[in-house]
Amino acid sequence: MSLPEIRKKIDAIDAKLLQLLNDRADLVHEVGLLKRKEGAAIYAPEREEQLLRSLLKRNKGRLPETAIRAIYREIMSASLALEKDLTIAYFGPVATNTHQAARSKFGASVQYTPQVSIADVFDVVARCNADYGVVPIENSTEGAVNHTLDVFVDSDLRICAQILLKIENHLAAKIPMEEIRKVYSHPQVLGQCRNWLRHNLPGVDLVEVSSTSRAAELASKEPHAGAITGKMAAEVYGLNILVPSIQDSPNNTTRFLVIGHNTCPPTGDDKTSLMLCVNDRPGALLDVLEPFKRLQINMSKIESRPSKRKAWEYYFFVDVDGHAGDAPVAKALEELKKHCSFVKILGSYPKSSAQV
Repeated sequence: MSLPEIRKKIDAIDAKLLQLLNDRADLVHEVGLLKRKEGAAIYAPEREEQLLRSLLKRNKGRLPETAIRAIYREIMSASLALEKDLTIAYFGPVATNTHQAARSKFGASVQYTPQVSIADVFDVVARCNADYGVVPIENSTEGAVNHTLDVFVDSDLRICAQILLKIENHLAAKIPMEEIRKVYSHPQVLGQCRNWLRHNLPGVDLVEVSSTSRAAELASKEPHAGAITGKMAAEVYGLNILVPSIQDSPNNTTRFLVIGHNTCPPTGDDKTSLMLCVNDRPGALLDVLEPFKRLQINMSKIESRPSKRKAWEYYFFVDVDGHAGDAPVAKALEELKKHCSFVKILGSYPKSSAQV
């Protein structure tokens, strides 16, 4: 088959794809009308994840999982925009890893609003000035984002989805590497790259700033300055990537949470996040853990934070496999009340293991 013949076939397929996408958009519009009539939420993370799992299972062609997810991410983003002018708040500024995570989840067709702090993300969503928020919760090498945990204590918002973003930290600047005398970055990112920095830029001043985006902005304005930042921020501020992927761990991943007013119905492969405060007596924490072991519920995370209300009182943040509506999880949660002074379900949501 000649090149013109192949291109003619591609053009014909594209025409069919365009018609099918518009047919899909018409059906999405009908769904939006029904949801408004019933007062249902426009964004349905459980439906989204079920659709992606189904498509990946049925995919027998050349396209890899990452390509299928990326293509349908934008199709679903356009669909969301047809149903409602969706606004997503994220821990900013523009071009941070959190911004990138939000874009990977909601696509390019919705509106985004950067917020100065994690608490501000919670606040604008709570006040309904944004439909959903995206905040970091933990990094695979540097651990929990304590500020996010702390804000959950007084918030009524729920977790409705998670995002796993593979983090690539790049050394970027407008000058050659040998001219760099100062490197800006977020403290967690500096920690993720400490070995590389010690071996390759010894003696250079490491300056902590509020975000990788702010680091890129400063490096773009100051002589002899560089930044450890992401690709999006480097592009926004006109920096050259001098050395890509300098993080010490090749599996550096940050987990982000999508927060909103409602949690999700079960999908069959879910995670539940809890916050609890154990009674002040010997063995109380062991009693809390025992039901999960007995009912064979996997606990994937437990993190403690000072309650800030009473000296030496701690909240525990726990992630377990399963949905709060599943019988074993529901039974374990009921038993927790016997050993805890406080139990709060932060949300049940699809347990996607796919990194973006």
